[in-house]
Amino acid sequence: MGNCCATPGSDTKSKDAKPKTKNNPFYSEAYTTTTGFKLSVLKDPTGHDITLMYDLGREVGRGEFGITYLCTDVNTGDKYACKSISKKKLRTAVDIEDVRREVEIMKHMPKHPNIVSLKDAFEDDDAVHIVMELCEGGELFDRIVARGHYTERAAAAVMKTILEVVQVCHKNGVMHRDLKPENFLFANKKETSPLKAIDFGLSVFFRPGEGFNEIVGSPYYMAPEVLRRNYGPEVDIWSAGVILYILLCGVPPFWAETEQGVAQAIIRSVIDFKRDPWPRVSDTAKDLVRKMLEPDPKKRLSAAEVLGMCLLFTSALPKSIAYGLLFAEHPWIQNAKKAPNVSLGETVKARLKQFSVMNKLKKRALRVIAEHLSVEEVAGIKEAFEMMDSNKTGKINLEQLKHGLHKLGQQQMADADLQILMEAADVDGDGTLNYGEFVAVSVHLKKMANDEHLHKAFSFFDQNQSDYIEIEELRQALNDEEDTSSEEVIAAIMQDVDTDKDGRISYEEFAAMMKAGTDWRKASRQYSRERFNSLSLKLMRDGSLQLEGET
Repeated sequence: MGNCCATPGSDTKSKDAKPKTKNNPFYSEAYTTTTGFKLSVLKDPTGHDITLMYDLGREVGRGEFGITYLCTDVNTGDKYACKSISKKKLRTAVDIEDVRREVEIMKHMPKHPNIVSLKDAFEDDDAVHIVMELCEGGELFDRIVARGHYTERAAAAVMKTILEVVQVCHKNGVMHRDLKPENFLFANKKETSPLKAIDFGLSVFFRPGEGFNEIVGSPYYMAPEVLRRNYGPEVDIWSAGVILYILLCGVPPFWAETEQGVAQAIIRSVIDFKRDPWPRVSDTAKDLVRKMLEPDPKKRLSAAEVLGMCLLFTSALPKSIAYGLLFAEHPWIQNAKKAPNVSLGETVKARLKQFSVMNKLKKRALRVIAEHLSVEEVAGIKEAFEMMDSNKTGKINLEQLKHGLHKLGQQQMADADLQILMEAADVDGDGTLNYGEFVAVSVHLKKMANDEHLHKAFSFFDQNQSDYIEIEELRQALNDEEDTSSEEVIAAIMQDVDTDKDGRISYEEFAAMMKAGTDWRKASRQYSRERFNSLSLKLMRDGSLQLEGET
């Protein structure tokens, strides 16, 4: 969840700030040594003690790594959001670099009415605190469904804002990489409130022509070239196109019951314009959807092209043509106020509402799962790595991994599957796993072997321990979601998840919902790596993504 992140930082560095093992990016080795080494995350924090400048208040959001608090400037009384990230949650070098880069990108971005602004960043011995603009107006979908009348015109206004954010990012050499509805909040409750992009946790700096191969982001919004591990800033336009499709019909364009199915649908890139309400949607809106969801990134429209900012002046062109190119905005975006003001129907509103609340239900469950990844489990992973690393190089090869898993009693995997899993986790491509890469493999194998974390999450909702989540328990789980937890939406969620139609959710039905999911683990490199890397490897090898049982 992002009301944007405030993280605590440190303004001093220990002289002996070196981890014992250079090859081990897992920070807690250094963090817990008796040498007194303290992890330093931020390059240039505002200060060490956030309490000298801000009072931290109630919790307003919680994510994979941090908790966001309402905070108050002790001198002015101004309200901000502060995302506090515990250093104990930063388990790998990649996690640390993500936080560091997020702050650097927020500092780098120009002030813009639709991008949340960074105020301060603190770092102390235990946490990083990112103080930023407070957004209290709620999530994008919540605002839409609260309105009594939802139209193409409303969707066009939202999309113009999102594309303007993308354009500002790209002009400043930033690729967002995680555009989705949850990452846009309204600044306040007013009808005229600006919409703000709030989360740069997966964003990176890029240079023109530079290629990226790391699989990150949220699968529903992931461009096909991300799965192929060769992409650039065009992925942000694809993600915005997915949002546009959802805004217009209430469901994602590439959907399936499994992660593999979603990946297959993305690669096929077949867009359905037959379902309701598409027959009522204008041709110009459909044209923009097609051009933003163009599978070839070279043919995909850029933000500048959609917004008509092609500054193409040349003496070789007549002035009238050059002037026309300057304002060659896509007709649907050209004047959002002229987009059709005909209601898209209650069906779309209901879908958006259900989509939004289902996301929150799954986020709640994923939060429980994340909190149950215990210190003991982390210690066990570290012990297993040290056992397999027999020659103490800080890396393990395929044979060491295979032998070690057998020794630990892990269920046997075929050599080919183990090879794919290892290659998927081997981010630096050196044919071995360092500690951080091994953590990803271990968590993945643990989830394959049993569902104990899902059971813990299920028990959290099953308050009366009846082995079922009943409708009242579902209602209680969403009781802080204000108007979004209406009886209609709760009933719709129950109907979707309760596949045997007995009026309650069994563990098997809950697990199926979590694994199919409408909001997979937010901003999680590890989750994306676990689920999608092996698929992308198969795609690169075969040029296809054929699934088991498919001919």
